[in-house]
Amino acid sequence: MPILKIHLEHAEYDAVERFASSLKVKPEALAYCALNRLMLDARNPVLRTEIAHTWEGHHRNLPLWSDSAGGPHGYEGKPDEQPAPSKYL
Repeated sequence: MPILKIHLEHAEYDAVERFASSLKVKPEALAYCALNRLMLDARNPVLRTEIAHTWEGHHRNLPLWSDSAGGPHGYEGKPDEQPAPSKYL
């Protein structure tokens, strides 16, 4: 059987794992379901564009659904931001 791997940042995987756990399934079940939904909408030209844009930017930015990774605060003099769970889950 062929294998498809996906590499995630910790903040992405943590959100996926937490969501899967809340549904009492493995993270692989979420990935398969997401791929299934994507493939069923494969003829949608907007989706095709979104795939290209998402892939292009995935090394620079975390997706909105992932946990935040924390980092320097946007305003000088404020404390650094701490990692936080996703607002989408």
